[in-house]
Amino acid sequence: MKNGDSNLIQKKGRPPLSTLNSQLSTSPTGIKGEGHPTLSTLTSQLSISPGTRPPTLVTSQVAVVGLGYVGLPLSLQFARSGVSVIGLDIDPSKIKSLNGGRSYIKHIPSEAIAELVKAKKFKSSTDFSLIRGVEAVIICVPTPLNKNREPDISYIVNTGKAIAPFLKVGRVCPQAAGSGNESLHHLNHNLNPNPNPNLPAGSQPSTLNSQLSNPLSAKLVVLESTTYPGTTDEDLRAVLEAGSGLKAGVDFHLAFSPEREDPGNPDSKVSTIPKVVGGYTPACLQRAMELYGKAVKTLVPVSSCRAAEATKLLENTFRGVNIALVNELKVVYSAMGIDIWEVIAAARTKPFGFMPFYPGPGLGGHCIPIDPFYLTWKAREYGQNTRFIELAGEINSAMPEYVIHRVAEALNAHRKPVNGSKILLLGLAYKPNVDDERESPSYVLMDLLKQSGAEVAYHDPYVPAIKPTREHSHWAGTKSVPWKRETAAAFDLVLLATNHACVNYQELADWSPCIVDTRNAMASVKTKPGQVWKA
Repeated sequence: MKNGDSNLIQKKGRPPLSTLNSQLSTSPTGIKGEGHPTLSTLTSQLSISPGTRPPTLVTSQVAVVGLGYVGLPLSLQFARSGVSVIGLDIDPSKIKSLNGGRSYIKHIPSEAIAELVKAKKFKSSTDFSLIRGVEAVIICVPTPLNKNREPDISYIVNTGKAIAPFLKVGRVCPQAAGSGNESLHHLNHNLNPNPNPNLPAGSQPSTLNSQLSNPLSAKLVVLESTTYPGTTDEDLRAVLEAGSGLKAGVDFHLAFSPEREDPGNPDSKVSTIPKVVGGYTPACLQRAMELYGKAVKTLVPVSSCRAAEATKLLENTFRGVNIALVNELKVVYSAMGIDIWEVIAAARTKPFGFMPFYPGPGLGGHCIPIDPFYLTWKAREYGQNTRFIELAGEINSAMPEYVIHRVAEALNAHRKPVNGSKILLLGLAYKPNVDDERESPSYVLMDLLKQSGAEVAYHDPYVPAIKPTREHSHWAGTKSVPWKRETAAAFDLVLLATNHACVNYQELADWSPCIVDTRNAMASVKTKPGQVWKA
């Protein structure tokens, strides 16, 4: 948006902020965070509440940084909603594919990309200077763990440094009194009259939004990458301010909105998954709500960036600890001769107070194996121990060792050792029906088998060849073996790690002499006595 555009909007009849707020919606909840206004206070003055959408204002062009499993579907959803999107990534091969209308993610069809590229609603580039021409920048970059299992936010920090120089282009200049911003200045003062004791000196959200000619025309930066509370208002804010010479909450808006991507789930669509949004200031929150309101049906405002960051960590920690529970019960019940899968199927018939979680060979993906460690690391800064979460992590991390123990038992029953046996791992992706193998426990299983002297191969229809990864680069270039009788029969054991729907498991039962099943995929298949071992 150009500097003069805000006046044009005002002349065309954009209502003053007080009128705009009263039109948004009501019925907020009353969540309180220490050092922050209550959400009920914030939303009653902004008049936005969980499950509502603000009115559509002006966002003509958005940049999305990081075109992976989160950034690409988000980009396409904004483009489908009428916003022009520039996708930015440092990988030239991704840019070439996208601009050619080709997808590199299996569950995202190339046709969807080609259509939006042809309509000039979506283009990709490695040139970060294009941020000069956009109204909002959304950051969707990896947040892995380092070799010491500690948070690595270098991708966030480096992205902040890359975009910061271009935030100042088109900076909104101060305007004389009477511009209509006094109501926003008054709003900020009422919502945060006292400094936040949880934030360090120099990082307090400013209440000087009256310096903006129109707060809705300043650039907005949103972080979506899962991280620990404080990343947005401390780490990212610091590099953005240092690299731009601007102030968050004064010269540009800053917000956090956690991704909720569920790859491979046909019922999971960006537009229909409720979006949690937290702003650095109330004006930042309103600007972020306006942005996401263009592409997402249901918005859930929270009182701060930190509350939004903590929300994502709760969601994934909840899953991690419950999976740890059933993984531990799997081991315990197995010793008792009880099938954990039968128990879960019976328990889930209870219509209240129970939610089914399922065991497996270990945790995979970009969220559950990593996010709880971000929380435990940050908790130590406040002198807090997350014993329950860390115990769950230990249980889940031990599952590959348990699976290999079951492999050894199954081979022993056939009078064979692990050392020298040929083992086929079925399923490299971390979950069914996707090509995403990030943090997949299958890599750990293959490493453990190889260390034990086994000859290891894999088959995965979604991963025809292993690409270079940070942790398992030694497997790069390994290709999936063909799915046919001669192949499966040549292996002493098949280790079923991921239950893709496209695999014919009756064929597996007919072809393989010994199967270790970590996903209960063989439960409904006709097998021979002693052929299938659950793990």
